Amino acid sequence: MGQMNEQTAMPAYLDGKPKLLLIDGKLVPALSGRTFQTINPSNGKVLAEVAEAGEADIDLAVAAARRAFEGPWSKFKPFDRQAVLLKLADLVEANFDELSILDTLDMGGPIASTAGKRRRAVSLLRYYAGLATSTHGHTIENSQAGEIFSYTLKEPVGVVAAINPWNGPLGLAIWKLAPALAAGCTVVLKPAEQAPLSPMRLGELCLEAGIPPGVVNVVAGFGAAGAALAAHPGVDKIAFTGSTEVGQHIIRASAGNLKRVSVELGGKSPNIVFADADLDAAVPGAAMAVFANSGQICSAGTRLFVERKIYDEFVERLAAFAKGLKVGNPLDPKTQLGPLVSDAQLERVTGYLQRGKSEGARTAAGGNRITDEGLADGYFVAPTVFADVEDSMAIAREEIFGPVISAMPFDTVEEVIRRGNDTEYGLGSGVWTRDINNAQRISKGLRAGSVWINCYQTMDPAVPFGGYKMSGYGRESGAEHMEEFLQTKAVWIKTA
Repeated sequence: MGQMNEQTAMPAYLDGKPKLLLIDGKLVPALSGRTFQTINPSNGKVLAEVAEAGEADIDLAVAAARRAFEGPWSKFKPFDRQAVLLKLADLVEANFDELSILDTLDMGGPIASTAGKRRRAVSLLRYYAGLATSTHGHTIENSQAGEIFSYTLKEPVGVVAAINPWNGPLGLAIWKLAPALAAGCTVVLKPAEQAPLSPMRLGELCLEAGIPPGVVNVVAGFGAAGAALAAHPGVDKIAFTGSTEVGQHIIRASAGNLKRVSVELGGKSPNIVFADADLDAAVPGAAMAVFANSGQICSAGTRLFVERKIYDEFVERLAAFAKGLKVGNPLDPKTQLGPLVSDAQLERVTGYLQRGKSEGARTAAGGNRITDEGLADGYFVAPTVFADVEDSMAIAREEIFGPVISAMPFDTVEEVIRRGNDTEYGLGSGVWTRDINNAQRISKGLRAGSVWINCYQTMDPAVPFGGYKMSGYGRESGAEHMEEFLQTKAVWIKTA
């Protein structure tokens, strides 16, 4: 298990020393000497000083990744890549208590939630370790005259820039690293400045697992560092998760050398409840489709459509459920909702709370910042249910990224499909019904990358995840994710 300081329950990683960049297998300060502070959102206190990568540091990291890609890493056979990924999985499992507490301290996820992600983190690494030895090309019967043999090779795309948000620091880092390494790529990982600690610790575990220096580089920093990576001519592919606005900037920046790009962006997902649904399952399911991670999930089911004949009852039960959730110190195992990640996010979410009220939505639960004793210095917002919301309201159209549900009634299947699709986004969606015909009609009709039926936010390493429309393109998880990091080369051999 990861070492912990028993007196303070703080990870030994938080030793008061600045957290350094990982470049070419070495922990180094930024060339500028600059650092920034990462803050505990539950109390506003400084957790650590972190080296702030600038453009010059990005140059060094990309150069190291290129040397490793063309040097030691290129000599690793599929079996060897599999072996180090399995070793990394073992190390992540052994150190998961430390990693989960780092996430709880750094971005506010309740420890019951962050600690519960052990299986997913380890299974992602082991799943892609398996795919490392099963990637292959094809022999193709062509129609050319003469004896010409044709086949394809699958080759790693090269140096990957992995740029992540703050709402799942460890999980998102693994989600990008595992398939990239399995494919034979090298990576420069830029975690979000709001929560860089667990990805930086993961970088150290990569070295311990036997992954050669330069294969995984971790450079914490602000938007300028991400922009330098996105535009860097030495980067062959960008894998980005974050807001649609930033994703658009990254796509434009990638044009310089026509990088491969995959982007998983924002969402405003519909969650649809029919009158025949199992309400005992649908109420908590619809609630936690939004309130999990304090609403800071891109695919959260924030637009809740409820069939009119049960609308009033459902909203009443949903509000009661929200009021019963425990909001508080994320290190308390009983806590169900922690703080938002930062004061900036707090300001954004509370702004939408005021806007929802001013536009005429009815506050069925929450609607306020929590300033109870012990929480006043943190960034806590009550789980909020807005009822009688109109499709045109900002809270129903714009991504809030907080624990805010917009509940609206509907009457027919055709209507709810149309309204569900009436958004620029297309990431997640949900349906709660016992009628398989309605489930099939809606799952086919909704333009979204995932449709969850009688569940929400279920994930598995083997099942692809991604968006339609302004929610991005490319897929994560599954064999499709490996393809994002591979090139296909055609080979022709004339034998006679």
